[in-house]
Formats: sequence, structure tokens, C-alpha cells
Amino acid sequence: QVQLVESGGGLVQAGGSLRLSCAASGSIFSINNMGWYRQAPGKQRELVAVITRGKMTTYANSVKGRFAISRDDAKNTVYLQMSSLKPEDTAVYYCTVNIREYAYWGQGTQVTVSS
Repeated sequence: QVQLVESGGGLVQAGGSLRLSCAASGSIFSINNMGWYRQAPGKQRELVAVITRGKMTTYANSVKGRFAISRDDAKNTVYLQMSSLKPEDTAVYYCTVNIREYAYWGQGTQVTVSS
């Protein structure tokens, strides 16, 4: 079994920054993709950013140039550095990792951006 623990969410003013972390533990052999999704009230969960084992990254258009995803494989941890935050970035952010054919999800961390 794999557990994901997220941290770093909170309340920030527009224009501010936050850094999310997600640490994986448990029966981990090799993590393939690691990523972040978010879900705002009344909306569907959407992809924010993904990073492959080869460190290739993909971002949602809405966060390009403002967010940066990275990973530390020695710590089985993925990060999301969020800058120039906007009120529309307010959501619950979920991390996810792919191990073999399985996808695991964190419990979510709230990010609230005030105007």
C-alpha cells in the first residue's frame, strides 16, 4: 500500500506564493509520473501539472509561467511551487503518483487566494 501526505496549503493574498509538497511512503518500488490536480467548488477536478520520471513537465495553460513542478526521487516527494497566485487558483489541490499500473491520490490540501 502507498500513502501520500500533502502539505503546504493555506490562505494567501493575490500575487503571493505557496509551495505544496507531497511525500509518498509505503510499498514503493519505482514512481513513474507524479502530478498535481485541483478541484474548485462546483467544478470538475482538473490537471495542474505533471512530471515524468525523466523530469519532463506538462502544465495547464492557466498556470504556465506561474507554477513549477519538481520532484525529489530520493525522498519520493513531488513539489508544486505556485507564484503570482490569483483568486481563481482557489481549490483543493491533490497530488497523485503512478506506480506500475496503479494511481494513488493524496487527501487534498486547501489553497485559498484572497483578492
